[in-house]
Amino acid sequence: MATTLPDTASTNATASQPAPTAPKNSILHQPKAVWAVAFACVIAFMGIGLVDPILPAIADSLDATQTQTSLLFTSYLLITGFAMLFTSWISTRIGARRTLLIGLALIVVFALAAGLSGNVESVIGFRAGWGLGNALFISTALATIVGAASGGASSAIILYEAALGLGIAIGPLLGGLLGSLSWRGPFFGTSVLMAIGFIAIFTLMKKDAAKPVPTPLSAPFKALTKPALTTLAVAALFYNIGFFILLAYTPFPLGLDEIGLGLTFFGWGLAVAITSVWVAPWLTRRIPRTRVLWSVLLLLGADLVAAGLLVSSTAGLITCVVVGGALLGVMNTVLTESVMAATDLPRPVASSAYSAVRFMGGAVAPPLASLLAVWFTAATPYYVAAASVVIASLVVIIGHRAIAHVDHEVEDELEEAQAITAGE
Repeated sequence: MATTLPDTASTNATASQPAPTAPKNSILHQPKAVWAVAFACVIAFMGIGLVDPILPAIADSLDATQTQTSLLFTSYLLITGFAMLFTSWISTRIGARRTLLIGLALIVVFALAAGLSGNVESVIGFRAGWGLGNALFISTALATIVGAASGGASSAIILYEAALGLGIAIGPLLGGLLGSLSWRGPFFGTSVLMAIGFIAIFTLMKKDAAKPVPTPLSAPFKALTKPALTTLAVAALFYNIGFFILLAYTPFPLGLDEIGLGLTFFGWGLAVAITSVWVAPWLTRRIPRTRVLWSVLLLLGADLVAAGLLVSSTAGLITCVVVGGALLGVMNTVLTESVMAATDLPRPVASSAYSAVRFMGGAVAPPLASLLAVWFTAATPYYVAAASVVIASLVVIIGHRAIAHVDHEVEDELEEAQAITAGE
């Protein structure tokens, strides 16, 4: 998406001492504080798919139903979405460093507590706390890396996107490997790695020099009165139902062990990372955003129908998962870019208001899918997911007049990175 800019730093030269050749700029030449935040970003984004490979194991070990187990996603997403309404208000008052550390500390504590739990209800509750920590951390990490990195914003964004993609792809794989030992393994592993990240940021990152201008508490709520933002948020709500039925329900009909599920969702995460970071920006430079949105939503609907038809075929369902990941990566980035271009509101405010609505769809989807599978057939959740994303495409098409102006907004590198973050 972004290319590394040449080093423009000048060197003092005298007549007797020729100017040395400027060193090649590299994203690897960064302050230690930047590496500390980037490491923590990898672990934080791993949490997106970490639980997928161990859902059946949790159900078996804790004598829980499929619907109960799916609530691990619901509690996480509900609290993450709710917290997003307040992260800007918090970080602009206590500073980025404290916000990062509080977010990491919450993840450490709640991931450890989830791993020590003796029943599924406790794991569900502790996943909610994990979601709160993740919302605080992710909402602040990008700005921190860009502000502290050397070599300009372009190098910082490449480094950040590399951390994001690595985390999304590795999360399911690590979850599968640790989950093959015990369903508790991924939770303990996350807690340990996040503790390392906490120590690194605490020791290597300097205290904030100055606090930003405080964001009003009411700002995200007022943002939802804007027709363009509301249209996109409603489309995202229905889209996220399809997204999280594919992500949270599929481990059960696949019937694979933890390693098999880890490899499957590693492919899913890799597809999400590649298309969100590279393919989505390439498309929006050539095709209007609104056209990308409804087109990809219809393709996703077709993929979900195929998943329903192939639900009894392991190879077919795995293919649908990976193809779905590629489509989801495009949707996440383009939809959030559209949100950021839809109004003249500060981007963090618009993003937080939109995220709070869309996560409602994600929170409802996993238990809904499980109940539909019990009441009807194993394929039914995929057909409902397909119908939901088709509704999302219709919202975009019918509401085009309210959002048409997003087709003409040009995002710079930093704004694209912000969109990728909020989208994931």
